[in-house]
Amino acid sequence: MIVYRDDAQITAAQAIDLYIRSSLGERRPVDNLKTFESMLKNANLTITAWDGDQLIGISRSLTDFEYVAYLADLAVDQKYQRQGIGKRLIEETKTRLGLNCMIVLLAAPKANDYYQHIGFEHNPRAWTLKK
Repeated sequence: MIVYRDDAQITAAQAIDLYIRSSLGERRPVDNLKTFESMLKNANLTITAWDGDQLIGISRSLTDFEYVAYLADLAVDQKYQRQGIGKRLIEETKTRLGLNCMIVLLAAPKANDYYQHIGFEHNPRAWTLKK
């Protein structure tokens, strides 16, 4: 039975391990423990999925809880994908946001088709500025 939590204190090492198991590690600084610690510390809405004591999924967001939530990371262990866990992590995120709060994200290349399938609307006006 998968358990979803918004109060789990996970370590950077646990998160890095999950990101690697999910393939999101290909696009995240999994070799930088300090950065991951900061990513976890400064996200203000994090939902985790657990199979027993094993972290198998995460939804990590930055939000004002009323207008917009930026879903920075959605990762599910590859062994658990296609079981509705990612969708449930997003639903758990939505239940903690205000009624009119929208969720925005930048899709990872491998997940680009996934989001339309679960109700997201494509927006071609996203821009990024890298340091």
